[in-house]
Amino acid sequence: MRFLRAHEEKLLNDVKGFLDVREGKTLYEIALEASKRGPCLEIGSYCGKSTIYIGTACRENNGILFSIDHHRGSEEQQPGEEYFDPELFDNEACRADTFKEFRNTVEMAELEDTVVPMVCRSEVAARLWTTPLSLVFIDGGHSYEAAYTDYNSWAGHIIPHGYLLIHDIFKDPEKGGQAPYHIYKMAIASGLFRELPMIQTLGVLRRYACGNIPYNLSKQ
Repeated sequence: MRFLRAHEEKLLNDVKGFLDVREGKTLYEIALEASKRGPCLEIGSYCGKSTIYIGTACRENNGILFSIDHHRGSEEQQPGEEYFDPELFDNEACRADTFKEFRNTVEMAELEDTVVPMVCRSEVAARLWTTPLSLVFIDGGHSYEAAYTDYNSWAGHIIPHGYLLIHDIFKDPEKGGQAPYHIYKMAIASGLFRELPMIQTLGVLRRYACGNIPYNLSKQ
């Protein structure tokens, strides 16, 4: 990837996260195309690994990446759960807190003039949202409620020929949770997105050129 200078490659290796390198490169390549036509948005930035890939592509086009995360950790990152990380736990507040790590990543990656952090739940950010988006990347909470909320809140804002990317898709229930896969199938069933080749667990969908997307997609 042409954007990976030595310090950026080291930063990507050091940043906590669950994104495969091939998935990250795909995010970068698609965002490099999409950000020429409008802002991008990610849901679930965690410590900023995906933010580097998407944000760097946006920076090349003088674009913007809106990055949404409440930074209190998803369901599986709470104490006693599988992906709990004590280094990201605020003992004073007795809550997970990934925002400090995220801000450090954005600063180290020189993306402060490209990335707009939005520290809130995605449905709060979407409540009065009116800006068309060229790319939406969903990688937030993996419960059914969280995944459906993210999809319903944001897919309707994607412009024609824009992209909907969904992480952690496992068609086999033995390999992973099914909520991301269900919203992936919902998007295809809506008839408004075209399925492109999947990269590892990253689902890639592209909005058709015509057709209106209803804002409450759960009814589709």
